[in-house]
Amino acid sequence: MATKTLVREVMSAHPVSVRTTSPFHELAVRLRESAVSGFPVLDEEGKLVGVVSETDMLAKEALDGPPHGTRGLIARLVHRGQFRKAVGITAGDLMTSPAVTVAPDDTVEHAARQMHARGLRRLPVVDSGGRLVGIVTQADVLAVYGRTDEEIRAEIVGQVIPRLSEPSWYWITVEDGIVTMEGTPETVKIGHEVVAQVRHVQGVVAVRDRLAYPVPPEAAYFPEDM
Repeated sequence: MATKTLVREVMSAHPVSVRTTSPFHELAVRLRESAVSGFPVLDEEGKLVGVVSETDMLAKEALDGPPHGTRGLIARLVHRGQFRKAVGITAGDLMTSPAVTVAPDDTVEHAARQMHARGLRRLPVVDSGGRLVGIVTQADVLAVYGRTDEEIRAEIVGQVIPRLSEPSWYWITVEDGIVTMEGTPETVKIGHEVVAQVRHVQGVVAVRDRLAYPVPPEAAYFPEDM
């Protein structure tokens, strides 16, 4: 069975971070200099306690704008739970906490699901002690789709299908990561299991299920008694 790519294999191992006491001005300068959209925030012991992003900082920028309509703006910020960030002056005030994280030994698929579900562009990677060891981004996660069509097909034909069915009953083609499956599985259940496993092969973008599923006996047509 092919080994799944782990977060530790694609993450950046030396992420730029800030402390809870880092002031707003420093954050703004470092965002521009580092060309990133946010920072992991560490406490005095070096453990991850949150993440501060451009979005977290925008509330202050809005509050510092023209005085016209400020009262209404404050009301909206309070309603959205953003007023604390709008008046904050340090990373600890501005950060989102707790941070959504992954572990070095989590799979890239797990990280991708977390990003998709939470609408995040990057995730801090922490060890079992809560210490920051890396950052994994959307670009890092998408790197698994760089596998060649030949590599994907070889895994499907040589490893995935043999665990569940007879490979010679299937015709598999892969083009640009899209797998087309043809053939006749032994049963409907086995066919569905094979397709499900193929969808989880790293690098697979989509699966076109064109299998000719056998008709269950109970669904077969029986002519009326003559």
